[in-house]
Amino acid sequence: MLSGCFKYPGINLLLESAYILLTLLTPLNICLPRFSVFSVLNSLTIILYTAPLKQLTPKMCNHCGRESQLLSRFYELELNIQGHKQLTDCVTEFLKEEKLEGDNRYFCESCQSKQNATRRIKLQSLPRTLNLQLMRFVFDRQTGHKKKLNTFISFPETLDMGPFLERNDVKCVYELTAVLIHRGVSAYSGHYIAHVRDTRTNDWYKFNDEEIEKMEGKKLQLGIEEDIAETSKSQTRKPKCSKGFHCSRNAYMLVYKLQNEDKDQAEINVQVPAFLQKLVERDNKKFEEWCMEMADMRKQSVDKGKAKHEEVKELYELLPAEDGQPFEFVPLDWLKKWLDDSTVTKSIDNSKFLCSHGKLHPDKIGDVKRISLKAAEVFFLRYGGSPRLDASSLCQDCVVQRCRVLRLKNQLNEDYKVISNLVKVAVSSNEGFWIGKASLRSWRQLALEQLEEDEEESKHTNGKTNGEGPAVLEAKDGAVPENQEAEDEENLNFNEDILCAHGGLCISENDRKLISSEVWRKLKVYFPKAPEFSSTQDSCQECMRLEREGKENEALNRMMAHEQKTSLLNLFHDKNRPTLQKWPEDTDCLYIVSLFFVEEWRRFIRRPTRCNPVSNVGNSVLLCPHGGFMFTFDSMAKGDAKHIALLWPSEWEVISRLFLVDQPIKIYRLVDMIQNSSNSGYRTDPELCLDCREGLLFQQQRDLREYTQATVYVRKVIDNKMVMKEAAPEFNVSGSDAEDEREEPKVEGENDPDFSQSHDGTKRQKLGDSGTGPSSQLSSFVMPQKTSIRRSTRHRKVRGEKALIVSASQTLKELKIQIMHAFSVAPFDQNLSVDGRSLTDDSATLGSLGVIPECVICLKADEPIADYAAMDDVFQVCMPEEGFKGTGLLGH
Repeated sequence: MLSGCFKYPGINLLLESAYILLTLLTPLNICLPRFSVFSVLNSLTIILYTAPLKQLTPKMCNHCGRESQLLSRFYELELNIQGHKQLTDCVTEFLKEEKLEGDNRYFCESCQSKQNATRRIKLQSLPRTLNLQLMRFVFDRQTGHKKKLNTFISFPETLDMGPFLERNDVKCVYELTAVLIHRGVSAYSGHYIAHVRDTRTNDWYKFNDEEIEKMEGKKLQLGIEEDIAETSKSQTRKPKCSKGFHCSRNAYMLVYKLQNEDKDQAEINVQVPAFLQKLVERDNKKFEEWCMEMADMRKQSVDKGKAKHEEVKELYELLPAEDGQPFEFVPLDWLKKWLDDSTVTKSIDNSKFLCSHGKLHPDKIGDVKRISLKAAEVFFLRYGGSPRLDASSLCQDCVVQRCRVLRLKNQLNEDYKVISNLVKVAVSSNEGFWIGKASLRSWRQLALEQLEEDEEESKHTNGKTNGEGPAVLEAKDGAVPENQEAEDEENLNFNEDILCAHGGLCISENDRKLISSEVWRKLKVYFPKAPEFSSTQDSCQECMRLEREGKENEALNRMMAHEQKTSLLNLFHDKNRPTLQKWPEDTDCLYIVSLFFVEEWRRFIRRPTRCNPVSNVGNSVLLCPHGGFMFTFDSMAKGDAKHIALLWPSEWEVISRLFLVDQPIKIYRLVDMIQNSSNSGYRTDPELCLDCREGLLFQQQRDLREYTQATVYVRKVIDNKMVMKEAAPEFNVSGSDAEDEREEPKVEGENDPDFSQSHDGTKRQKLGDSGTGPSSQLSSFVMPQKTSIRRSTRHRKVRGEKALIVSASQTLKELKIQIMHAFSVAPFDQNLSVDGRSLTDDSATLGSLGVIPECVICLKADEPIADYAAMDDVFQVCMPEEGFKGTGLLGH
C-alpha cells in the first residue's frame, strides 16, 4: 500500500493513497513507451494490482424521456460511509439514482433547456482486483476544514459484487486481500499501516513502514489499529461482528481479489516484458556489488581491529610503572581513546596540563595517567607529541600556592572571630593603622573571594594578591582590558575605600577606623598589597586645600545668591510678570531674555552650594547668524513663550549690572497704533529676520519627521476608553528634592559656553563660532535653536502607560513588535491611533505617519480566540507525514 508525503519540486503534500495510485500512471507512460498503460496494468499485477473498471452514467430527462450515456473508466469506488455500518450499504448508496433538480438541473439537448432529470451509475464490468475507498475525510462546513470520520464499518472477507452489476447473470465474488489503515484523529496528520494477505499461503502480514510482522492468533484483527492520540478508555466500543466479517473505525481502503479456480495457473503464465527483466537484473547486479563492497569493508575493519588488538595486547603489559622505576605522564583521555578506538590515534598533547610556569599543574594530576618509561617511549615514537612530563615536571611553585590557599581558607573562620573581638578594643591615637569601615565590614567576604580566585586562576598567574587577576597583570604589560576603568570604580580592593583621588589618606574620618597593629598584621596575611596608613600619617594636603577653597566658594555663592534674590525677588518667585497678551499700561518697552537663563539662575538661587553661579545672559541663542530676532509677536504670545522670559525695565537694570549681557533684546509698543492688535503695533530691537524665521520653522518641522531615539507613550484602551484614569506621576519626592522635580534633569554639557544641548542628546556648536558663510551659519544656528532652550513642561505618565524608544525611520510593523513585547498583544491584534488617526500601513515609517516625539499612541487590542483547539487541524497541515522518505518515489 502506498501512502504518505508525495513531493513535487518546492511542494510538500499529504496525499491520499487513491490519489497516489492515479499519480503513478503518468510516469508509467514515460517509462513504458512501447506498451499502453492499461495493457500493462492488466498483465503486470506485480506493479499495480488493479485494472480499470467500466462504469456507465446514464442521464434521463424527465420532460422528454431522452437518455444520454457516458462511459468512463476508473480504478476504485469512492464510497460514502456517513450514516452506514455495512460495506454493502455504502455500495448501494453509491449506485442509487440521483435527482437533478433546482440549481443542479440537466441541460437536455433535445429540449434545448435545463430540465429536471435523473442520474445513476451502472457498473458494466469489474477488474480482477477491486479497490474500495472509504471516504473518511470530509469537509466540515462549520469549521471550513477537513475532518476524519471515525465511524465503524463492517466489511466481509468474501464480497459478492454480482447484484451490483448491470448484468445479474455474471458471477463476481471477491476475496479480501488487503486493508489500508489510517491511524490518527485528524485529517491532516497520522500514520498509514497496511494489512496484506499472501494469496499463496493465505497468511496475513502487517506492514508498518520498514517493519513487517506476521498476524496470527489474537493479532489477526483486520483493520484494527488504535488511534495515536486516544487511549483505550476513550475509544468507542467496537460492535460485535459475525463470522467472516471485520469491523474497523480506521480502515481507509479495502482491496478485494476476484475468486478464480485457475488463478494459480494464471499467475504462473504471466509474461514479464523483456525490458522489465533487464531492469530487475541490473538492480540485482548493483545490489550484489554493494554486498561485496560491504563485505570487503567489514573484512578490512576486522583486520584492522585484530591488528589493534595485538598492539594493545603488546603494550598493555608495559603500561604499569613499578615503584622506584622512571615514569612519564600521558593524557588519560588519549589513553582511553587509544584503547577503545580502532582508528588512527592523534599525537599526544600535554600542553593543556601545564601551568603558567611551563610545568605540570597540580590540579591536572587527575587528568593524566602515569605509565612506565618503556611504554612512553613506544607511544611517543609511534604517535609523536609534546611536551613529555616526568616525575620532575610537577610545579613546586603551584603546589606551594595551593597549600597556602587551602591553609588560609581553613584559618579564615578562626581569624574572623579573633579580629571581630580585637576591633572592639579601643586603640590610642598614636598607634595602630587606619582601615576603611566598608573594608572592615566585608573583609571576610573579600578574603574568601580572593582565595577562591587564587585557586581558580592559579593556572594563569602565580600567587595573585590583593585582587590582582589576569586582567590586571595584562594591563601591567601594556594591554588595557575592556571596561577595566569602570570595574575599578565599582569594585574597590581592600582598604582602597579610604584612598583619595591623589593616592593619599582621605580627609573624612567618618569613613575610616583605627585598628591595632595585631589586627592589621592578621589582615595583611590575606591582603599583602593593601594600602597601609599608620595612625600618625597625615591626611592628603591637596584634598584639605581643595576642601578649604570649596567652603570659601560656598560662602561666596550663598552671599551672591542672597543678594541676587533680594534684588530680583519677583523674578525668582515668578510673580507680577508682564505678558504680551495684556500689555502693561505703565510702560512701552519690555526686555527679553532666554528662559534657559532664568531657569538656570533660579536653580542657583535655590541651591547655591551645589550649582554653579550664572555669570552671563546668553541672548545670542535668540538671534540668527545675521543678528536678527527669530520670533514674531504672535509666536511669542503663543507657542514660543516657553523659550523667552519678559523683564520689566527695572529688572533689566539689575540684570545688566549683575551679569554680562552679550546682546540686549527689547520689544516696543508703538504709541500711535495702540488700538491695532496686529503685529505692526509692536517692534523688536534687533528687528525680526524673516528669512531665518522661515528656516527655523522648516527645521522644526523636519526635526519632527527626522528623529532618532525619541520617546513615545503607548496607552491601552478598551472600547475607546482609557484603561487607567489619569493619576499622579510615577515618581515620589520629598523635602528639598521636590523643587528640582519641577525642572528637567540637567543635561551634561549644557553649561558649556561653546555648546548647547539638542533634543537628541548631541552637542552642537552655538552662535559664537564663526561659519563659512550665511547658509552654514543659519544651519548651525537652526539646529540648536529649537532645543538649546529648556522646556518647563514634561509629559505626565499615566499608570499603566509605557514609554518606548523609537526612530522616525522605523516602520509601523517594527513598532508593533515593540508593543507586543511591552503589552503581550500580537501585532495582528493591535489597532493603533494617534490623535484619532488610525495607523494601518505596516510598511510606512513613523515619520511619514505623523508620529512625533512625546506623542501618545492609543492601543486597542482585539479579543483573542477563546478556543485554540479549533485551530489545531490548521497548524497540523504544515506537518505532513513523510511516508515516502528514503524511497525512490522522492527522486526527480
